Amino acid sequence: MPTVSVVIPHYGDPDPTIALVDALRSQHGSVLHEIIVVDDASPTPFPEVPDARIVRRERNGGFGSAVNSGVGAADGELALILNSDLEIGPTFVDDLVRAAAAWQPAVVSPQLTSPAGRQEWVGRHFPRTRHYVVEWLTPLARHRHRRRLHEAVGHDTRCVTGATVPVDWVIGAAMLVPVPVFRAVGGFDEGFHMNCEEVDLQRRLRSQGVPSVFAGTVTAVHEGGGSSDPARRRRWLVESRLRYARKWGEHPRRMRLALGAASYVNFVANGVRQLARRPIDARGVLCDELDLLRESQ
Repeated sequence: MPTVSVVIPHYGDPDPTIALVDALRSQHGSVLHEIIVVDDASPTPFPEVPDARIVRRERNGGFGSAVNSGVGAADGELALILNSDLEIGPTFVDDLVRAAAAWQPAVVSPQLTSPAGRQEWVGRHFPRTRHYVVEWLTPLARHRHRRRLHEAVGHDTRCVTGATVPVDWVIGAAMLVPVPVFRAVGGFDEGFHMNCEEVDLQRRLRSQGVPSVFAGTVTAVHEGGGSSDPARRRRWLVESRLRYARKWGEHPRRMRLALGAASYVNFVANGVRQLARRPIDARGVLCDELDLLRESQ
């Protein structure tokens, strides 16, 4: 079994990260080589804790920058990149390494669920403008439990608990990747502050023959969205998608126009809801969405 360096980017409240470090220290098995916590210039500095190396960055650079710093300091053969807001079982690391063994070298992620037990869509199709437009259309939100709508926003619906499926890409909340191939392609593109950096990485790895695999036989609980406010997350999301479009030939101007058109569809739907005395400001929502598209670079 290869040795594993766990890399945890940290920003904000240290308690979830400390809890994850404690869970890692209690892992059964022998593949876990080291735990590296990357303090990404957190306003509350991460404390020194037993059995963890702390890498302290001088400025906040976002998820990709923090992971690059951690993998740069890693000694293990595999890097297990974990969000700080994960809950894992006592054999999680060994289970994921064993599930990934037949595919290596590969990027492998487990099934993630919300604390309430709702499945997250870990395996996805490479993003296209049409995926983003369907996601932007709020009138479709109440139908997004349907399989066709999941596929329409880019979710690979073959990825369910218990399945093992090669996919276009997997989300970065829990991601096992061989250290040599990660370093060979230069790690994450640090121009992405948050979002799309894992898609970009996996597209570059795919060009080197390294697949991405969803390993639904292994599970973890993901809280999600705990270290930043929703408005900033949405701005980072749009900015990252536009950067990804520029990098991979999806025409960011066309994407802006398509999302702008979807905003006017949202305006009509919200106007009907407002006339029905629902608590919504249709014009205000439209202005916010158009401002977001105008300000994102």
